[in-house]
Amino acid sequence: MKPERGLAARPARRAAARASLWYCLIALLLSLALPGATARAQALPPETDAAAPAISLLTVGPGEIYFERFGHNAIVVRDGNSDHAVAYNYGMFDFEQENFLLNFVRGHMLYRIAASLLDDDLAMYRAEGRSVTEQALDLTPDEARALNDYLIWNARPENAWYRYDYFKANCSTRVRDALDQALGGLIHAQSVGRSRGYTYRLDALRLMAPDPTLMLLIDLGLGPYTDQRIDFWDESFVPMTLQHVVARVHRADGRPLVSSTRELAASRIAPPPALPPDLRLPFLFTGLAAALAMAWLDSRGPRARRVFAAIAALFELLCAITGCLLLFLWLGTDHRAAWRNENLLLFNPACLLLSAVFLRRRPASRWQYGLAWLIVAAGACMLASKILPDVAQSNLQWILLVLPLHLVLALRIGQRQVVSTA
Repeated sequence: MKPERGLAARPARRAAARASLWYCLIALLLSLALPGATARAQALPPETDAAAPAISLLTVGPGEIYFERFGHNAIVVRDGNSDHAVAYNYGMFDFEQENFLLNFVRGHMLYRIAASLLDDDLAMYRAEGRSVTEQALDLTPDEARALNDYLIWNARPENAWYRYDYFKANCSTRVRDALDQALGGLIHAQSVGRSRGYTYRLDALRLMAPDPTLMLLIDLGLGPYTDQRIDFWDESFVPMTLQHVVARVHRADGRPLVSSTRELAASRIAPPPALPPDLRLPFLFTGLAAALAMAWLDSRGPRARRVFAAIAALFELLCAITGCLLLFLWLGTDHRAAWRNENLLLFNPACLLLSAVFLRRRPASRWQYGLAWLIVAAGACMLASKILPDVAQSNLQWILLVLPLHLVLALRIGQRQVVSTA
């Protein structure tokens, strides 16, 4: 994904990124990190020479800014009789677009394709320290001309816009689809049904691993849709995966689709890990330690119990706010990746009703006692379900972190419960 800014505007772009970080935290909770690169887009005239153009796939490695973490790719078209090279980039966006934040949060974003001079893009990527790899594709003259004509048509203002979906319609899937269409479905035929066992969640988390806070927000906000096993066709939403998929495609006569590969820029940025960090044990120890600390505070004198009450009320409030956000993502947006999030049972909006229990001196009512234990029971059922095959959502780490705290607070509410309803 590429914001519409050039090399000279990179300091301003970084300032804009910092200024917008407050809403990007919410946006990234939606599992919609903004992958991509930056380049100056400009309309270019179509080729008039009869010679077939040369087509290649350009893959750009991750950058340092959060929306660059997922990499980027483009289709490069070189004039058949000159060195003139055009890069067609899907996933163009602009922070200054009208209602950008509102549309992004609701899942109504429109992105577009634009053409830019390859040399301008390369200067940008090299300045950012990002890797750039070009794969020359062995297309027939008719395939190359057809693809070139399609890209010129697609880049026209009336055709350039499309509804963005991070997993299904992004800068990489659009490149994949354009190439596959020109090749008569060759890429799809050799990538669908083949898998290395990855999921949408796994790819999103490993690519965002260099930014742990955003990685955790993404993990918390993603629902069971992102935990389905995906094949290489679907996993090509990641530009670097599409690069590997294309490298393994062969024509019917056995010739590889990629005729040559060359590195145009070396990376000065550490590559993303092959897998995201395993947070189950760290979260388990953190949850148990926090629960034991809370129980210890509650067992001390009046001052310690007041501290316990303040922390408990804050915890319940944060759970309620988080739950409301997760519920909004499900019922109020088109972000399918965030629907039916099982974490709603842990971060329950009803926790707001328990927050006041720890701020007042009166005993808890019977219904508050029942609600506290209902939340614990829901968490326990979630925990037990993880031993079953084909569990819908991968969220064991969040259960191990939050369930011990819910248990301690439910026990404390039980001590303050009265027999009659308050």
